[in-house]
Amino acid sequence: MKRVLLPSTAFLRSSRRFARKHPQLAPELQLTLELLAEDAFQPQLKTHKLKGKLAGSWACSGGYDLRVIFQFVKHKGADAVLLEGIGTHDEVY
Repeated sequence: MKRVLLPSTAFLRSSRRFARKHPQLAPELQLTLELLAEDAFQPQLKTHKLKGKLAGSWACSGGYDLRVIFQFVKHKGADAVLLEGIGTHDEVY
């Protein structure tokens, strides 16, 4: 079952910044978001729960240094993914 992707304001801001800094990674980002919508636990995403100040959120990998931070939520009665942030490993953690 495909999940709805809900980008937060912070995600939109960070994705624009990320695209400016790393335009070559746009195809990887697109593929990562498509996989996340289809099945957030596909092995290539390396989805994992976060701790500390990001407790309650999850992260997935979209390649060597691309991370997407998100939460599982309900939206209009359906399963959804709230996209919270994107960036390199050092930018998001």
